[in-house]
Amino acid sequence: MGFSQETHDRAREIIARYPADRARSALLPLLHLVQAEDGYVSPAGVEFCAEQLGINKAQVSAVATFYTMYKRRPSGDWLVSVCTNTMCDVLGGQRVYDALSEHLGVGHEETTADGTITLEHAECLAACDYGPVMTVNYDFFDKVDPDIALGVVSELRAGGRPAPTRGARLCTLKEMSLQLAGFSDTRDGAVADGPAGDPTLRGLRLAQQHGVSVTGFDPNTPITGDAPVASRPAPAATGSTAPDVKAPQAKSPEIRAAETRAPDAQTPAPDAPGTTVPTDRAEPDSDAEAAESAGAAANPPASDAKPAGDSPQPQRAALRDARSEEGTQ
Repeated sequence: MGFSQETHDRAREIIARYPADRARSALLPLLHLVQAEDGYVSPAGVEFCAEQLGINKAQVSAVATFYTMYKRRPSGDWLVSVCTNTMCDVLGGQRVYDALSEHLGVGHEETTADGTITLEHAECLAACDYGPVMTVNYDFFDKVDPDIALGVVSELRAGGRPAPTRGARLCTLKEMSLQLAGFSDTRDGAVADGPAGDPTLRGLRLAQQHGVSVTGFDPNTPITGDAPVASRPAPAATGSTAPDVKAPQAKSPEIRAAETRAPDAQTPAPDAPGTTVPTDRAEPDSDAEAAESAGAAANPPASDAKPAGDSPQPQRAALRDARSEEGTQ
């Protein structure tokens, strides 16, 4: 199935966000874009991304299979993820997942017969202080139990959109993918920030209650970035025998990299800014070295510094000829 003209127009808009020689950086939002139309990253979506960026399908697939947010088979409108990692599991996460699996009649990464819900267990949803947690298209439902979880999916299957515990109103998987591709959601109430929950603020409130703060910290001090090295006060003597940590030297990254590769070298790398390449460089020591250089020149590096060609035959042939000449001398 071909993609709509709107998707083609949006793909061009996405690619235009990046420098011309960095167009491949648009791959992640492009994958979200094709998922927004198909509901998953289909084989046609992989081909579409490859054509838009001028790369091969294997390169696209390598990225699409690495990130779990890209679905490789058709998914429902609502991706229900239940955390079953250690903290949530101890608090009942596995019981929530088991109840949903039995009620929906599906297992991990399976979709209900009506195509509305895809269920998955998640290793971690980064909300341990609200466990057990469940997300619907990555929006949080905190401190759920089997009854709460079943109520959420029942409302979803009935066509409703239950309000998450925190954040904006729910959106379908396709709507969410379009947002992740970089296009705003114009629905009323689509953008909202919920207040920080009590578990998140608990440490701050305890610190305020007991007067705990970092020694010498003035909360009214503006954050303006690091002060210049020369203006920083010298550290007080502590009696430590640890070596002093010196401020970084004002050297270019190229010079520092060259010194790392050859720490005994006394001169900067020839390609460092502000230096010149010596003109009295000796000729190659042997015909073999000359042949090797010729082979490398015949196979110039691509933009990622790897050989552009797939075959080293020219270089091998040149080396073989050079060695044959050495043997006849």
